Amino acid sequence: MAVKITETALRDAHQSLIATRMRTRDILDIVEQLDDVGYWSLEMWGGATFDTSIRYLNEDPWQRLRDIKSRMKKTPAQMLLRGQNLVGYRHYSDDVVEKFVTKAHENGIDIFRIFDALNDFRNIETSVRTAKKVGAHVQGTVSYTISPVHTPETFIKMAKQLEEMDCDSICIKDMAGLLSPAAASEIVSGMKKEVSIPICVHSHCTSGMAPVMYYAAVEAGADIIDTAISPFGWGSSQPPTEAMVASLMGTKYDTGISLEKFNEITPFFRNLKDKYNSICDPISETIDANVILYQIPGGMLSNLVSQLKEQNALDKYMDVLAEMPRVREELGYPPLVTPTSQIVGTQAVLNVIMGERYKVIPKEVKDYARGYYGKTPVPMSPEMISLIIGDEQPITVRPGDQIPPEYEKMKKEAEEMGIAKSEEDVLTYILYPAIAPKFLKGEAEEEELVCGCSIPSSGSVNTAGIPTEYRVEVDGSVFDVKVEPTGYSIVAADGGNAGSKAAPAADEKKSKADLPGAVVSSMQGMILSIKTKVGEQVNEGDTICVIEAMKMENAVSAPKSGVVKEIIVAEGDTVTGGDALMIIE
Repeated sequence: MAVKITETALRDAHQSLIATRMRTRDILDIVEQLDDVGYWSLEMWGGATFDTSIRYLNEDPWQRLRDIKSRMKKTPAQMLLRGQNLVGYRHYSDDVVEKFVTKAHENGIDIFRIFDALNDFRNIETSVRTAKKVGAHVQGTVSYTISPVHTPETFIKMAKQLEEMDCDSICIKDMAGLLSPAAASEIVSGMKKEVSIPICVHSHCTSGMAPVMYYAAVEAGADIIDTAISPFGWGSSQPPTEAMVASLMGTKYDTGISLEKFNEITPFFRNLKDKYNSICDPISETIDANVILYQIPGGMLSNLVSQLKEQNALDKYMDVLAEMPRVREELGYPPLVTPTSQIVGTQAVLNVIMGERYKVIPKEVKDYARGYYGKTPVPMSPEMISLIIGDEQPITVRPGDQIPPEYEKMKKEAEEMGIAKSEEDVLTYILYPAIAPKFLKGEAEEEELVCGCSIPSSGSVNTAGIPTEYRVEVDGSVFDVKVEPTGYSIVAADGGNAGSKAAPAADEKKSKADLPGAVVSSMQGMILSIKTKVGEQVNEGDTICVIEAMKMENAVSAPKSGVVKEIIVAEGDTVTGGDALMIIE
């Protein structure tokens, strides 16, 4: 039985190693060679690629899909879809799910790998049904994890459910590299006895077991395996494509792919890896068997490192790893995959950096406890539910049934804002209402990275002190950069801020942080909304603003009752830890 290969270099591999920062223009020239290899599919969209495109790369993710697909004539285009979450971090209404899946197929997606983070298959019903309706291949997915309640029989039963839902194939999604060779053999052979559709195995090398596990899975009957071209393989990414092709060569599982097909592809991605090397953190490339304990998926590991850097808390990395299993147990042992990995991971980060567990609870964690994400593998304790949502009672119905239609309503909002040139634009706005308007208005800037530091794409910078000057070339663009001692402000040539922190004395948010009644931010993020106004009476515990940090909504509560004397920030502002937000007297 020839084993088929899904290549992940254009999506999961760079999501795992470089926080999904690969630009479309950097990969287009190799797509035709990838298309010629003989892969079963190319995973090239979905996951975090949608979010990152508009948040950091100033790229339209829909155009990215069209551009890549235009150069693929032989190989099916595959995406990762989070069921009712789509490519966002909350559940969306059924009409939005139907519209998104339909437009994704129209723009080029042939295979939808659809999963639910909690393995609550009620949350994939609409996307599976819609993908089948438009004629796409549906790969129903089992999110693999280890816990006291997850057994091989659990996952075998899930495979039967997915086949009954009319899925065309099944994926065992081992997002954290936890699946051992013995477990893979038992689960795959058990599934093959119960279902007649192909089985794909997806894993990450985080623990180091994945290549050996793949071979065991193939011997047990797996039809497809996910791999990444070697420069973007290993670490928290997938096993190297070339190595797996070579390992199976000459056996009855031979993929039929010639190693000569990679003569141009491997060097291309090696050069590309060098280009992005500054944002490839060594932690993401390290084999660490302790992942079996903390279970962070490959795609989240690089983002966790990035988030801790943003919060100036990378020194707390090991503390966060130790905290994650505790939070996961308290939240009912969810598999750690987006969005539950983000929910558990962000709460763990906040528990550590705040110095007090559950002192700050993001909206998404509260919604999780409310049952808005679905049924947890193990019921949460009444004490934990009370700690997170007080006296509220969690729902037990399908979460999607609780969400009224939102497409037309938000389409009208987008049209009134002048940002809806297409149905795709409307969907982008619905998915990311906080960051999409700036992008859709053409006001976003591309993040340029030099030695891991952001450099504005607008051009040269000046300083107020005596600088050391450098000329830096980034992706064909030349920047004249002046580096100054800490404490001076960096001003762009046009007089605007160039992206670095201003001198504390000139920074109002910092200078007012010590004033009586100042409410300060405990984290870095963006002001998503302000819930009060100057002159208004607020009570202790009232939400006064919401900060988007680590892709989660974090409510800031009034530390005491009083009258709002001054609001220092505005919606859309970026704040750092210690910045004053408002004054309450």
